Amino acid sequence: MTPQPRDEGPVPGRDWDRAVELISSAEEVALACHISPDGDALGSTLAVGLALRAVGKRVVASFGERGFTVPRLLRFLPGQELLVDPDDYPAAPELMISFDAPTADRLGELARVAGKARELVVVDHHPSHLGFGTLNLVDPGAAATAVLAEELIRRLGLPVDRDIATCLYAGLVTDTGSFRHSSTTSEVHAMAGRLIATGLNPEEIARELWDRSPFGYLRVLGLALERVVLEPETGDGLGLVWTYVTRDDRAAYGLPYHEVEGIIDVVRRTDDADVAVILKEDDEGAWQVSTRSKGGIDLSRVCATLGGGGHAKAAGFTSHQPVEQTMAAFRALLRRAA
Repeated sequence: MTPQPRDEGPVPGRDWDRAVELISSAEEVALACHISPDGDALGSTLAVGLALRAVGKRVVASFGERGFTVPRLLRFLPGQELLVDPDDYPAAPELMISFDAPTADRLGELARVAGKARELVVVDHHPSHLGFGTLNLVDPGAAATAVLAEELIRRLGLPVDRDIATCLYAGLVTDTGSFRHSSTTSEVHAMAGRLIATGLNPEEIARELWDRSPFGYLRVLGLALERVVLEPETGDGLGLVWTYVTRDDRAAYGLPYHEVEGIIDVVRRTDDADVAVILKEDDEGAWQVSTRSKGGIDLSRVCATLGGGGHAKAAGFTSHQPVEQTMAAFRALLRRAA
């Protein structure tokens, strides 16, 4: 691996150099991403894993989730043979690299492993990142963690083939909302162009990510839309739309938790609200709360107060309180932040 220099950016050059040094000297590299992985988290992880394996590195990858299962919509990603159950993950890795996790808690079952790693390199782009690694490659201005993953691969002097590009592209389009979010810049499109040039098929990736779902999803979506509540603008000029999905809703149609992730994107479409919220009850009975903003408020700060985090326009948190109590707490913080 021949390191490739680049001008100083949000991540100091010395930190990139240190990451290259650690990876180059490690016999085995253990990769991890956050629980309930999205395209950016898993795509970034597998892209780096494939690049390292191609040059003979021993690589293991996972995410610390009970009932370890890759979400259906991400099963097209190459490199999943690198994934192992959290129980088979190294107990104290020589070198561990995490992707797209702003806190150690987001690593789930692997958080304790991260604490035992000799070196922990954290690759992330969340503004709420807490700097929990021994080396933090964090750029809150990056459109996706995949941007940083591509840079890491480039700095290692490794080629990007079609499989690696597919993983990176999945991360890029996921976190830019298929190039619709304000994070989409000329640099983002330039990166997409580089990846497409490897021969990947953007249409196939888009279909896998957004245009496929089991029939049960439509039924559960219907239930969520029947419950949707619109709280119109008040004196603060901030409208709110929200709904919820219970685990019983999902069980009735055999729908895994990760299949309801896209409902927030339907709810947020209304012109009558600036903020959209969906509460999704997971299999353990906790409410995983996803929030979206059209730009009038920084949701990452609101959700951080509730123990979560994320981005200004897309953030979340976990609640163990009933729906109404959870929404009351969120609503109070939202109005205060408006």
